[in-house]
Amino acid sequence: MIKIGSYNELMIVKRVAFGFYLDGGAEGEILLPSRDIAKEMKVGDTISVFLYFDSKDRLIATTKKAKAEVEKFTSLKVIDTNQAGAFLDWGLAKDLLVPFNQQKTPMKLGFGYVVYVYQDKVSGRLAASSKLDRFLDNETPTYQVGDKVNLLIADKTELGFKAIINDKHWGVLFENEVFSDLGIGKKIKGYIKQVRADGKLDLSLTKAGYAKVDALAQRVLQTLHLHQGVLAISDKSPPAQIANILKMSKGNFKKAIGQLYKKGLIVIENKGIRLVE
Repeated sequence: MIKIGSYNELMIVKRVAFGFYLDGGAEGEILLPSRDIAKEMKVGDTISVFLYFDSKDRLIATTKKAKAEVEKFTSLKVIDTNQAGAFLDWGLAKDLLVPFNQQKTPMKLGFGYVVYVYQDKVSGRLAASSKLDRFLDNETPTYQVGDKVNLLIADKTELGFKAIINDKHWGVLFENEVFSDLGIGKKIKGYIKQVRADGKLDLSLTKAGYAKVDALAQRVLQTLHLHQGVLAISDKSPPAQIANILKMSKGNFKKAIGQLYKKGLIVIENKGIRLVE
């Protein structure tokens, strides 16, 4: 069974002048236009394609990389607005609509928003919503303290940053524990810091044991997490480069990485530093 708004493995069954037809099972044959065909593709091959509806509401396939998938949260930019709503760039030929009744606040041209992609139960069309609460899991979370999770930064409050955990739950990163630049729409790894009695979740960008290092070292650790565990700066890097990435002096950087190295949390290499997982 195919999944519209997501990636599917489908077989090429026919070649026509304007593309390939793919076996869509119960949905029948689905067109992959010529513009998305690679030279090596041939009838009989099974290929990975993203399925969505074109401007004429026909189910169509593409080999392009979509910036979002159905039943997922992500951050997308508004590239047009009209009487139907706001249209988001999700990397495909047809833009993704956010109807007016699915906008938490009126969306503005050129701005980015965290949205949930869904398939309308009545029309079957793909759309997006910035009313996030309705799509999050209301069941009691089963996380354990220390669990590593995927986070999407979705909002900024007086307490800190609200993040969506594993596309299911809300969690909070408290501002006084965040030492790196976070923007709305940022996707990062994090950890469950506390599961409260009411089911609310406190988050951390670093493992529990890392709390024993000072604020400057925390900033280095968090920046490492935001860059897949590697930073191409070392104690031999120019002060301006260190300041640009970490917003600290070279002297403070050397003290911070010295502290982290002694605790076995990082490896210092010739061209930079690396997080020890």
